[in-house]
Amino acid sequence: MAEPNILLTRIDNRLIHGQVATQWTSSIGANLILVANDDVAANKMRQKLMDMAAQKTIDVIHKAAARQHIFLIVENPEDALRLVKGGVPIKKLNIGNMHMSEGKRQVATSVAVNDEDVAAFRALQDAGVELSIQRVPSTPVEPTSKLFE
Repeated sequence: MAEPNILLTRIDNRLIHGQVATQWTSSIGANLILVANDDVAANKMRQKLMDMAAQKTIDVIHKAAARQHIFLIVENPEDALRLVKGGVPIKKLNIGNMHMSEGKRQVATSVAVNDEDVAAFRALQDAGVELSIQRVPSTPVEPTSKLFE
């Protein structure tokens, strides 16, 4: 069975928004956006915008056709790690927006992490996933070393 053509996986706690739908999708040449997030799957209101849970992604991603150029969006690194552990072939993880909240520390322009996030990023790196921090395609890539400080 052919491997699904995942062009990019991105963490963005806003999930789908204008920037994702336009700038990222066109810059990478995606023709399919998948959102893999369990809260969305359980939240009827959020489902009206999108319908894809992490488990559903794990179950269906390998049925993707080669013509489907997939842009996969998750809310946090734990979602990404769950997908990787479930066999989704994520090779690159773009870290977009992870908003500041209680118990988190700011490590990049739009990225705040807590210890659980850092542990998930370490596990993703250990699994061979290449991490990068970048807000939009036109902005510079920020160093990921800050994630682990």
